[in-house]
Amino acid sequence: MVSDKHEELVGRGNREGAQLFRDWFGELSHTAETGGQAAYVFVMGSLNEILKTFDLPVVFPEINSLQTAVRRVAHEYLAEAEDYGYSPDICGYVKADFAMLQRGGDHPMGQVPKPSIAVLTNACNTYIKWAEIWERMFEIPVVTIDIPGTREADGQTWSGHVDFDNDRRYVEAQLRELITTCEEVTGKKFDIDKLREVLHHANGISVGWKKVLELNKTRPSLFNALTDGTIFLGVANGFRGTATGSAYFERLVEEMEYKAEHGIGTLTEELYRLIFVGVPCYPIFRRFNEMFTEWGGTFIHSTYLWFASGGTNRGFEYDTARPIESLAEGVLISVRDAMDSMFHQDRVLADMIEGYHVDGIIYHPIKSCRTVSTGLADARRYLSKHHDVPSLFIESDMMDRRVVSEAQMKNRIDAFFEGLASRRQQATIG
Repeated sequence: MVSDKHEELVGRGNREGAQLFRDWFGELSHTAETGGQAAYVFVMGSLNEILKTFDLPVVFPEINSLQTAVRRVAHEYLAEAEDYGYSPDICGYVKADFAMLQRGGDHPMGQVPKPSIAVLTNACNTYIKWAEIWERMFEIPVVTIDIPGTREADGQTWSGHVDFDNDRRYVEAQLRELITTCEEVTGKKFDIDKLREVLHHANGISVGWKKVLELNKTRPSLFNALTDGTIFLGVANGFRGTATGSAYFERLVEEMEYKAEHGIGTLTEELYRLIFVGVPCYPIFRRFNEMFTEWGGTFIHSTYLWFASGGTNRGFEYDTARPIESLAEGVLISVRDAMDSMFHQDRVLADMIEGYHVDGIIYHPIKSCRTVSTGLADARRYLSKHHDVPSLFIESDMMDRRVVSEAQMKNRIDAFFEGLASRRQQATIG
């Protein structure tokens, strides 16, 4: 007999996450209807911590765009942007966002307000050109935070290293300039005590997110990194620095610990544990996942949960006694980590393979994003040379259904699992 506690806990993160998303879009719709101010940001280095200090609602165009694909209307937005003159080769997120703005903010989940300010980092080369579109359309200030990337072969440097300390001061100076710009845009004076409060809530999310990811080392896996993970990721980004977001992750950890204690997995029978590399195929999101779960395969981790969380996965905790300095340190570490997880998947995957009992790796390069996709073929060859883990290379897109061939993907996925089954059988015989 299923207990009341089981009913309450299992699946709670998905239910609450979906509701938070609806509430978030409801608040954005209210802001749009009342003509309130809003900040446009990106997932890798959103600077939500500072923006929340000024009570600015945040709009994540990447999240808005992927939601049009999940709801199977992205092709309408892409067609409008291409009719306007944007090339089919340009990032689908950008085109869907532009078309939405041309529609006056009309989105399947609500109304998106116009930007009053845009904040971005150099984590993705597309961010800079994307923000220039808003700058031209709305004549708003655009603040670009330049994050020095990892410069050493063995990974990024840390506090106490001369290069790191210089880079932290460089980032801190830019954050102080952002604060001044926010004061000018909002007409509000910066409140450092409020920043401390926001950082405290952000710490709760970071610690919780890292714990949730680590708990998925459990057999069977507790959540699907592709489907469930996308919900958790959205909350980590959209509610960063809020009491609501911190409480959500505290409750999510409770759910995952309960599932781990009682052996409750994401599948009835987990046969293969997989890692996903790249950005999901949102135009057929549910069916894409089913092509793996039908074989008993589940995604126990993904590089997407690293770079699209802006480095939150590291579990970095801000020092509220020195808020601005610590924020600069956290931004430097987190955004660097996000960039490294895109450009140096070999390091990320090596850590995942060792700790998560991985049976296979799925590489998914996409037409829309060369930043993520370039080099995946080379990374796969490197992986095959240094790790005895089978891999699959399938191409489609995160937005454009015109380049998504479900039948072709299914054939290749079926062949991949047949190979995994044969490999396992031979190992048993041996």
